[in-house]
Amino acid sequence: MLHILDKENSIINKFLAELRSRSVQRDSMRFRRNLERVGECAAYELSKCLNYHPEEVTTPLATATVNTIADKIVLATILRAGLPLHQGLLNYFDDAENAFISAYRSYTSESEFEIKVEYNACPSLEGKTLILVDPMLASGTSMIAAFETLCARGGKPAHTHIVSVLGCDEGVDYVLKHTNSEEVDLWVATVDPVLNPHKYIVPGLGDAGDLCFGEKL
Repeated sequence: MLHILDKENSIINKFLAELRSRSVQRDSMRFRRNLERVGECAAYELSKCLNYHPEEVTTPLATATVNTIADKIVLATILRAGLPLHQGLLNYFDDAENAFISAYRSYTSESEFEIKVEYNACPSLEGKTLILVDPMLASGTSMIAAFETLCARGGKPAHTHIVSVLGCDEGVDYVLKHTNSEEVDLWVATVDPVLNPHKYIVPGLGDAGDLCFGEKL
């Protein structure tokens, strides 16, 4: 199932506007914080789809029954741009287990590339709820490569939520095509129409990793 968060106006629009703005995004600390805040918004919306069970809580005066999350959550991120977004979700799912994986483009020509996965630190995923995050969903190939690698090592999750800040139609279609709609939900803050010849989202916001942590060689 596809969830596009800016379909309804909310505070997330402010964070998206600042993430896109050339003048605001020059402040890397604010850029990272805005990714984190989008992660917090996504965590709240996503939490409505989780499983809950009643829990008895003792207050200073009596006992209250509160519905709390029953799912065992593993929060996974694609390095490096995913780290601030990961932190935003971790602020809400603070008792989640964590996984980290690398997935990067290895260019074979100016516009052609293959996805390389070289690092994978993952707990067991068997029967758990996997939340996989990466800010940019461009072609979708790195997201699927990371998802399949995590599952190959950690086992099959009971359900998976994929979270991105900015997607494009091509990437969204690719992820939906390569996952089971009954087992995977895709959460995107907003969706842009196209990729340029270098497979960057347009109008997009630029390179999220460089804006977070500085330009790479």
